[in-house]
Parts: sequence; C-alpha cells; structure tokens
Amino acid sequence: MRLILVFTFLAALLTAVSALSKLTVWKEDHEIFDLVSELEASEGKGTTFYSWLGVSSTASLTEINKAYRKKSIQIHPDKNPGVKGIHERFARLGVIVNTLRSADGRARYDFFYKNGVPRWRGTGYYYSRFRPGLGAVLMFLTMLTTGLQYLVQRTNYQRDLNRVRRTIGDARLAAWGPKMAQLEGRRKVKVNLGGGPRSDEDGRIVPGKMIDMVVEGNDVYILDPLGELHLLNEDIATPPALGRTWLIALVRAAFCSLFRKDGKGSPSGTDGERQESDDEQSDASGGGSVSPGGASENQVPWKGTRAAAVKTGGRRRKMVRK
Repeated sequence: MRLILVFTFLAALLTAVSALSKLTVWKEDHEIFDLVSELEASEGKGTTFYSWLGVSSTASLTEINKAYRKKSIQIHPDKNPGVKGIHERFARLGVIVNTLRSADGRARYDFFYKNGVPRWRGTGYYYSRFRPGLGAVLMFLTMLTTGLQYLVQRTNYQRDLNRVRRTIGDARLAAWGPKMAQLEGRRKVKVNLGGGPRSDEDGRIVPGKMIDMVVEGNDVYILDPLGELHLLNEDIATPPALGRTWLIALVRAAFCSLFRKDGKGSPSGTDGERQESDDEQSDASGGGSVSPGGASENQVPWKGTRAAAVKTGGRRRKMVRK
C-alpha cells in the first residue's frame, strides 16, 4: 500500500512539473506571437525579425548585434522627435534582438519563421489577451448550459421514442407473428421491456421484465393489473422544448412572481391551481396512477403513461375479459 502511495505521489509530481514546463513554453510562444503581430502591424505584412534588422536568417550573433546598433540609431526617439509610435518601435527592437540573442528564444522563433505562426494560437493566448468581463463570462455560461440542457432533452426524446417504437413493434410481432400480417380482433400478448435474458448470481437464466399488452388493429395498449388499457404511441415521448430549459423557466417564474406581486393575478390561474385541478380530475377518473406489474409510477418505462394516454385522446379503456 505504501509503495502504491509513493508511486501515485511521484506520478502526480511529474504531471505537475510537466504542466508547469508546458505553461512556460506556451508563455514564450505567446510572447513571440505578440511580437510577430505587432511587427507586421507596424512595419508591414510579412516583415520578419531578420528582414527588419536587414540580416539573413542564418546571421551570426555578431552580425545581429551590428545590425541592431545600426537600426537603433535610425529609429532612436532622439533622432526622430515628434514621430508617432517611435518609442514603441524602439522598445520593440530591443525585445526582438534579445529574443534572437537567446539560443532558446531564437530556436523557437526560427521554428515559427520556417513553419509559419499558427492562426489558432490556443484558448489560453486569446483569453490572456482579450480577457472577457464578468458579464460576458456569465452570458457565455448561461447560453452554454441552456444549449446543453436542450441537447440532453433531444437525446432523451430520441431514446424514449426509439423505446416506444421498439415496444410497439415487439407487441405487434408477438400478436401477428413473424410475417407481421395484421389479424382481426384483440390479442393479449406479453412483451419484454428489460432487454434479453440474463444470468443471476447462481447462473440461472432470468428473463427480462415482462408486461401485458393488447394489440387491437394498429393500436397497441399497455394492460395494467386493474384491467385498464393505456394507449401506447409516440406522443408519450416528451419532445425537446426551449421553454423547459432552466433559463426560460427562471424568466417565466420571475415574471409570474412579479405579476402576482403587483396584484394583477394570472388570467388563466397559477400553475399550482391548474395542478390541483388536474389532480382532482385524475382522482375522479379512477384513482391514483398504476403502472404495469403493480410498480409505482416512477418505475414505469414511460413517465406519465396513464396521463399521456388520456391526454392523447382519452384512449383509456376497460379490458373486457372473455
């Protein structure tokens, strides 16, 4: 155990050192990127450190120092009084020469000199140069989380839709046979919702979760233990909607709260009143929600199966046992 902890600590230490060295390298690269951009903006597109000094890319350190002395005399602020940006150019010249005097700095610049400065310079570079304010960051995070929530809704909707279609297909296959020839009348079948058979801890084969279903024509129903039929169709899957994302829901809740605070009230009643009305109607129509197999509603493979069946046309029917 101690040996494992030691190796873990060493691995973490090496990772930290590697990240720190990469951060230093990236910082040096960013400084070169800035110098290249500033030099081209001041002296013209395509100007390089070497061309501005008037030397070749293979120039020796002596040649670079000689070219620096000559260039510094030409653009010295005392020699160019009143010239706009002359101080910035003179300071930039010193930074460029110091970069070329350093063996590591020149090697890094030569790499970008030969291969070109990348157009995308990394998120760290742009964030450090164009650091957004708190408002911009909050706006970005708000839009990002809202978009991700909508994407999750789309994913869940597609998953539920595929599950409904598969279950309907399995029920029709069990009722009509492999040839899928539609038969007249009503047929009661069992459909596996829990996937294929699996082995338990003792190695015994355990079938998936089976539910009773009824196929009548093209309609497929879930049969609950009370003998009631609940229509199963694609309307049970909840489609994605921007109105159900947290941002829209928050704005809507704030607006409703402000509306009630002003004493104007909601013309169509509050959500709580509508929910109570729905609950009363549900109680009057036959008691609490019962899921296939006697499970609670949270265990039903499609949320709100009974409510969805009633909503899609009141297709809740009493099973007539023959």
